[in-house]
Amino acid sequence: MPKLTRVAAPAGLILLVAGGIAYNIRPDLKAWMGGILLLGAILILTGVYRSFSEITAWLHQRSTITGLNVALMTMLVLGIIGLVEVISAKHNTRFDLTAGKRYTLADQTRKVVRGLAKDIQVTAFFRSDQAERRPAEDLLRQYADLSPRFRFEVVDPDRNPGRAKRYGIATYGTTILEAQEKEEKIAEVDEEHLTNGLIKLLREGKRTIYFLKGHGENELEDGSRNGYRQAKEAIEKANYQVKELLLLREREVPQDASMLVISGPKRDPSESELQALQMFVGRGGKLLIQLDPYAAPSLKAFVGRYGIKVGDDVIVDQYARTMGGDYLMPIVSTYYPHAITQNFTLASLFPFARSIDVAKPAPQGVTVQKLGETGPGSWAETDKGELNRGQISFEKGQDQPGPVSVGVIATVQVEPATAAAEAEKATTGKDDKKLETHTQPGAARLVVYGNSGFASNNFLNFSGNRDLFLNSIGWLAEEEEMISIRPREAKNTPIILSATQGRMVFWTLVVVMPGLFLISGTSVVLGRRRSR
Repeated sequence: MPKLTRVAAPAGLILLVAGGIAYNIRPDLKAWMGGILLLGAILILTGVYRSFSEITAWLHQRSTITGLNVALMTMLVLGIIGLVEVISAKHNTRFDLTAGKRYTLADQTRKVVRGLAKDIQVTAFFRSDQAERRPAEDLLRQYADLSPRFRFEVVDPDRNPGRAKRYGIATYGTTILEAQEKEEKIAEVDEEHLTNGLIKLLREGKRTIYFLKGHGENELEDGSRNGYRQAKEAIEKANYQVKELLLLREREVPQDASMLVISGPKRDPSESELQALQMFVGRGGKLLIQLDPYAAPSLKAFVGRYGIKVGDDVIVDQYARTMGGDYLMPIVSTYYPHAITQNFTLASLFPFARSIDVAKPAPQGVTVQKLGETGPGSWAETDKGELNRGQISFEKGQDQPGPVSVGVIATVQVEPATAAAEAEKATTGKDDKKLETHTQPGAARLVVYGNSGFASNNFLNFSGNRDLFLNSIGWLAEEEEMISIRPREAKNTPIILSATQGRMVFWTLVVVMPGLFLISGTSVVLGRRRSR
């Protein structure tokens, strides 16, 4: 009997483990497994009851008490670690110590994710051993930390072929963004593609931006230094549709136009085109106009009716010349508070620009504001002859002293009846205030710059030019919440040492520090020998 009592507890433990495993394998044998588990529990209780005195004596042994204390302390430490992990999983803070803040999400991303009004489910398809899986998962986790409405899952398409087939996954790294009935697919998981995918997923309707053509404007498909191919690609990456508009063939700007861009025209639009532009503003349209010096004087008069003063001059910037650039490439580093320039600290370069200022007094119903201006070492040169001869000097009373404004925004209040009258007057020449229209009340918006080259292929990626151009597009599209600095590109910052610095590092790390450790160790050994 004593021998049977000793094996009862181990046998019961074996039955419990075996029964639990068998139940997980065959849950349909619930009755049999329940009997085995019950028998195992009875055997364990019997063994404990018959060996209670021995167990009590064992618990009072010093070694047992010490072992139990160690076990309890270990469990306590593990419990504290687990509690800290649970808390840190829900409340965590990351510190980006890189020089370029490459692991910090851009302001635009934070605005979009924190402002989510609907649940977003992101499914990324990566192999388990794929090198890009871990960085993608880390990025998605950063997004999820910003909003509880953003949820993600990383799926191996090889192990889940059904889900991969459902979404039509053909390549590894493809990611699906879902919101209710809508779905968006991106081929690469980085901040730019992921944020743009979210914007496109959340956007209601299709936004179209038209570029006016037929007057020598910058060509959208031109890849040369003066072309606008990169500007077009940047707009399309922001999930807008870009089209060209030959207004000479149309009676009006298309109804689906979110805005119209007039970029660097070299010839004047016709009278019918100007009337169409006026009608577009009258119905609450949005215009981005970039006027180069001494070009398209009729557009100067057109924007003048909205409180925008266009100068017949060229801006000269002595500071830009001292930096190794041309004095006709003014640098703009001073910006006025506005949604376009919010938190904007980057300088912009405007090659061969004219002054764009606020006319006083402003027309009724029009709000006009400066956007940016050059530094105090600049002025607006009005003598075209001096420019042609290359002999430029500031003449007091004739030239406009700096700072010189290079960009102005205007908001024009539009009423439905006024919009209808403007449309009819521009079309037929008749002024009938009794007309009705389907035009909704609102405000037209204009952004006018004294240069078109700042968004060309050659200068778009210079400092803040790209952000200023895209922010202007975003404000005109009435998407202020989407405006901010775009995601930064990771830049390598290698440490370059001079010959002297290299020798100092070598002697410090290879000779001095190992020598100190050797001397310290030798002293300790000799000291112990003497003490003996």
